[in-house]
Amino acid sequence: MSRQWWGGRTAAAGVLAGGIAITGVAPAWADAEMAATAPSSVSIAPSASSAVPGVQAEQTPSPELAAAIEEARRRVTSMAKTHPAAEVRTSAWNALRSSRGDEALLEWLAPGGGFDYAKQRARDTRARNKAFCERVVATHTVGFSPEVRAAAARALKGSVAEQAAFVRTGYADAQQRNRAAREATEQQRLEVAARDRDFVRTLGERDPGEQVRVAAQWALRPGATTDTDVAEFFGYGWATGAALDLEAYRTRVADGETVRHHTLTLLIREAAAAEAAVKDAADAAQARAAAERAWKAVSEHADAAQRAWLAEQAAAAAQAENWRAVALLSQQSAEELWKAISGTAETSRGAWAGEQAGAVDAAAFWKAMFERAQDGESRVRG
Repeated sequence: MSRQWWGGRTAAAGVLAGGIAITGVAPAWADAEMAATAPSSVSIAPSASSAVPGVQAEQTPSPELAAAIEEARRRVTSMAKTHPAAEVRTSAWNALRSSRGDEALLEWLAPGGGFDYAKQRARDTRARNKAFCERVVATHTVGFSPEVRAAAARALKGSVAEQAAFVRTGYADAQQRNRAAREATEQQRLEVAARDRDFVRTLGERDPGEQVRVAAQWALRPGATTDTDVAEFFGYGWATGAALDLEAYRTRVADGETVRHHTLTLLIREAAAAEAAVKDAADAAQARAAAERAWKAVSEHADAAQRAWLAEQAAAAAQAENWRAVALLSQQSAEELWKAISGTAETSRGAWAGEQAGAVDAAAFWKAMFERAQDGESRVRG
């Protein structure tokens, strides 16, 4: 596979939300935090459906509500493992471990609940500074950016003030030291061929990730007349854009699915209550019509959610294929320039393949919920 062929592929859509604008200034890399692994030993509280708000202890939730709660638990578990913000990950684990079971879980998902509060804490300047230091360590290799990597690692181990200083001036100072060292050592100077610049230009136009496109465009911005910016794009800009694109995707789907699951539990409760009211209703026809409308609201909500996840599935698939191609190119290239992206390509391919699989599962859940709701419509229709 040639670099030109890959660069000419039609990039799949799925504009990923992000925080970098092309305004003639350097990309603001400090907008999100790298995902971390889950705690090594976590005890998740068992499902306690009888503790669900609105359901009495002696009652058993409807099959639809039980399925919705189980899927919500899986979704919160996923956020506990992969959400970009450490505050959200920790808060999600706490909700999963709560002795109040499903009640705590659904409260965490509700507007103004634990999820929203954790996101607000993640916006704190101290959290953002630490996230920036973590991202630099994750995306800047010792081989290409030894000074930057070392300074970021020191800041991570240091105080809040040291992390703020690294974000404010330390990062830029370390970058300058790296550039000076590369320029002073002839054998370490990376040659940027015309085909490499063309490749970066293609990424800036067609890469499926918004932040990668912005990073590539920055490397070739008007006024960037030397090869330094292109070399630094290969060295760390590409990896940083990739990290931000993955974070943006995970943040977006977490936000959307939190709202969808909270809404689903409310709609199912309303539909189940409307269906139960048919039995003793004075006007059975009117009660059946109300119950049918309630189940229809559930089916419409589930259908919209499924379509949203099919779109996310396509976006993740495009990214996974994109990074598979990049990994292959980096393996085939003998150029020093391509070595820095090799590890990022494999990691990104695996991460996006995981997101694609998760989107497939989520779409399947919402399809099944749509069918359950349609069964409810038919059931109350008589």
